[in-house]
Amino acid sequence: MKAKLDSRFSQATEPVSRAEVSDALTRAELYWFTSVRKDGRPHVTPMVGVWMGEFFVFCTGPTEQKGLNLANNNNIAVTTGTNTWKAGLDIVLEGTALRVTGRAELCALADAYRAKYGQDWDFENDDEVFNPQQQGAHVFRVVPDKIIAFAKSPHGQTTFRPVGAKRPGD
Repeated sequence: MKAKLDSRFSQATEPVSRAEVSDALTRAELYWFTSVRKDGRPHVTPMVGVWMGEFFVFCTGPTEQKGLNLANNNNIAVTTGTNTWKAGLDIVLEGTALRVTGRAELCALADAYRAKYGQDWDFENDDEVFNPQQQGAHVFRVVPDKIIAFAKSPHGQTTFRPVGAKRPGD
């Protein structure tokens, strides 16, 4: 991903490093998930997830609001950071949520959840979902179209995009 410091919104003179962003996404315990309801209204909710170095993973039940929204529109934003003004790093990840299936891949992702959250998020899986004996949770991967990192001391806005990627309106 290519980094660009936006001088319009930055006192900083250097962009945030990709390593710093990846570290913050990896260490975060809580993320805020934004999706769009069928009628166009936004839906925002806290959730847990796992940053896998190049993509973000989360799960949701198909009848939860997130799951219903994703069935209609899989464009999402995921945010994390600190709610302080002068310290920390806030991150916005924008992308498309794509369903993950397959026993081996779901098993590896369940292991990643256990490694990060311990037994609080201990998933069994089959070929389709986490926790198949219960309601079953769909698992999604988000490969970012854009990541924006907001540094706070000094303030700076760094945008990361895959090389060659540009979306209309950005």
